[in-house]
Amino acid sequence: MSVAVANPKDADPIFYVVDEHAHPEGSSTLLGFWLYLMSDCLIFAILFATYGVLGTNYAAGPAPKDLFDLKLVAVNTAMLLLSSITYGFAMLTMEKRQVGATQMWLAITGLFGLAFLSIELYEFHHMIHEGATPQRSAFLSSFFTLVGTHGLHVTFGIIWLVTLMTQVARKGLIEANRRRLMCLSMFWHFLDVVWIGVFTFVYLLGVLR
Repeated sequence: MSVAVANPKDADPIFYVVDEHAHPEGSSTLLGFWLYLMSDCLIFAILFATYGVLGTNYAAGPAPKDLFDLKLVAVNTAMLLLSSITYGFAMLTMEKRQVGATQMWLAITGLFGLAFLSIELYEFHHMIHEGATPQRSAFLSSFFTLVGTHGLHVTFGIIWLVTLMTQVARKGLIEANRRRLMCLSMFWHFLDVVWIGVFTFVYLLGVLR
C-alpha cells in the first residue's frame, strides 16, 4: 500500500510503500535462472520443429535406420539418466552439509556426463566417416544441429560443474554455492528431459519409419 507523506522542504508529496517486506536471499537468482530455462525451451522447441519438418528429406542419402545404432544410443541415454540420479544424491548430501560426499557425487556426475559426450562424439565421427555429413541432406543438417546443440549444453554443464566443485573445495557449502548448485541441478535435469525427447522423436521414431 502506498501513502503520501508531506515533505517540509518541498510542496510535492513523497510516496513510499508502508508494507514493504524483505525478499529471500537469492530469490532473484532463481527467478532469473527459470527465465533462462524457459528461453532454452524455446530454442529446443524450434530445433525439434525444424527436425520435424526436415527429418524425412534424405536427398537420396542415408535414412535414420541406415545410420542409427539404437543399442549404442540406449547406452548413451543410460549414462545421462544415471548422471541425473547421481546429481540428486549430490543435492541430498548438500542439504546435510557433507562437503566430501557432495564432491564425490558431483565428480561421478561429471564422469557420466563425459561418458555421454564421448559416445556422442564417437557416433558423429562414425556418421561423418560413412559420408553422412551435415551437408548431405536436410535430415542430417537438422539432426546434427539438434543433437549437437544438446551436446554443447552438456559440455557447458560439465564446465560449470567443475567450476562449482572448485568453489566448494575453496569455500565449502556456503549459501551462495548451495544456490549455484541448485541452479545447475535444474539445468542438468532439464538436459535429461530434452534428451528423452531427442531419443524418442529422433532415434526411435526415425528407425521405425
